[in-house]
This record gives sequence, structure tokens and C-alpha cells, in this order.
Amino acid sequence: MALKIDVFNHIFPKPFFDRLQEVVVNRGTIKRWLNIPFLHDLDVRFRMLEEFGPDYRQILSLSAPPIESINPDGEITLDLATLANDSMADLVREHPDRFPGFIASLPLNDPDESVVEIERAVTELGALGVQVFSNVNGVPLDDPRFFPLFEAADRMRCPILLHPARGAGFADYVGEKKSKYEIWWTFGWPFETSAAMQRLVFSRLFDRLPGIRIVAHHLGAMIPYFEGRIGYGLDQLGARTADEDYAELLALLHKRPYDYFKMFWADTAVFGSRPATVCGLEFFGTDQVVFASDAPFDPEGGALYIRETLKVIDSLDIPEADRQRIYQRNAERLFNRSF
Repeated sequence: MALKIDVFNHIFPKPFFDRLQEVVVNRGTIKRWLNIPFLHDLDVRFRMLEEFGPDYRQILSLSAPPIESINPDGEITLDLATLANDSMADLVREHPDRFPGFIASLPLNDPDESVVEIERAVTELGALGVQVFSNVNGVPLDDPRFFPLFEAADRMRCPILLHPARGAGFADYVGEKKSKYEIWWTFGWPFETSAAMQRLVFSRLFDRLPGIRIVAHHLGAMIPYFEGRIGYGLDQLGARTADEDYAELLALLHKRPYDYFKMFWADTAVFGSRPATVCGLEFFGTDQVVFASDAPFDPEGGALYIRETLKVIDSLDIPEADRQRIYQRNAERLFNRSF
């Protein structure tokens, strides 16, 4: 039976969710979570998933916001990450036909403990990958403190799933104090992912760790649409900057900047948008895109994004072999396991 492996969807396992409600600093943060039962109630989740048949499977990951932004206490952050990963492993063990794997969470405000937790989650719990956010409480991922994290993931052949992190506190304009109309989410999240990708490219991460696998959420965010800017535009890096000399950096790179962006993987979580799906597949290719729905954050509370994403993929004018790559085969290559 051909499977549909949903690589990026979100859940709060009950033990984790119970603990989360005890330690969250901003109580307003949990308001939306409580209104989406699919996120934390397995019975609701299983009822909704019946619509998609036995060939639809979910690889589980925590929802945003990042653990380290929920409570600044380092011990609580580590406790939450450990509890999340233990609880995820339990779900996979108890429901292997529905949940064939999980993506580990990390206490990213403590890079050293994050490396320890990667090793524990992968070797002891069987995690398929790790989720990393586009910044860590405002610190970019190309900060040297985080390189051991990427190094550990690469050493363990553990894919990194890159998720945006940005809230209303990021104002739309410098003269304002906060973002309006949820622009921080609509356009801020794609910017966050894209900015993180470019920072990683120019940090020479892919030269130092050429085998590392990073999945950029939401089909690579802005990157496919802005192919011209990251191509010929970044070939001229420095031409628009008076106070930095970027020519030396370009000379140090082993490839064109454009070619490094092509080294990222991507997923189909674009909320059922056919034009965005076509654009992303054109850029990344059908051999580096995995199926993902981003459930359950849709108007129906769980099923709509799954349904619409399946509809778009099934309607694409591509060879059936490519469709199966998106649904299953690419995930098997990414995670180095059969489903």
C-alpha cells in the first residue's frame, strides 16, 4: 500500500500539555491551543484522521512557540523538552500504524544541553529528526554557540526541521511597538525562515557540513518565489552595502549562493495553495520536497489543511513516480528508514 507520510504537523502530548499549562508565563499563549482539541486530544485527532484512510500517517512534532520562549527558566526548558520527547516516543510506540515517528524538541536556550538531548532522543527514543526554530529568543542560528548543534545532527544523520519563530512583538515598522493585523505571522514567518536560511548559507554551514539535511518549512518560505534575487541578486552581494566588504566572503564560498539554497529540503505545507506548491516544486525539485500539512491550524481545527494539501498534490500534472516521492519515498530518504 502506498503511504502518505505527513512530515510536519503538530501535537501536544497530554503529559507535556499538562505540564506546559503549569509553567507557561504568558497565560494568553495557551488560549488558542485550548480551542484546538486536535492539538492535545487524541480521541478528537483520531476521529478527524478517519477521513483520510489508513494510508495517511503522521510524523509528530510540537507546535510553536519554541519551548525556550514559554518560560525563561533553563531547568524548566530542559524539563519540557525531555518530557515532550518521552511523550512523543510513547505515542509512536502505542500507535505505530498512525504515528510512524516523531521529531524531537530541544532546549535551544542551552546549546550544550541541546546536543545532549539530540543524542538521547535519537539513540534512546528513536527520534527521526529535530525541530529548530529560526531564532532562539532573538539570537540567530548562525551564532557560533549553535554550531555544535548542527554538527551533532550531521554526525548522527539527523535531519533538522526549520520552523519560523516570530510574534507580535516584532513590529512591522521601526516607529511602532508591535505588529498589526497578524502581519508578524502572514509575512513575518516566511521572512523569518528565509532570513535564517540566508544566514546559514553565508555562515558557510554547508561548506563545513556538506551532508547536513535541513527541511525549510512552508515550502522554503520566500525562497522559490525570490529565485532571481537569491541568484543574480546575491551574485552581486555587497553592491548595495557601503559599510561592509562582502567580496571576500563571496570568494570564500565554494559555490554560488544560489546553489546553497538548493541544498535545503522543503515541505508542502502551504495551506492548499496550488501556485505556491508548483513554484516550490519547480525550485527544489520533486526529489527534495516532502509531504506536510501543518495541521491542525486551519479553520476546521485539523482536517482542512490535510484535505486541501492532498487535493493539490493529487491534481499536479507530474509523473506518478514523482507523486509517490513527495508522499513517501523522499521521507524515507530524508529519515533513512522505510515506512
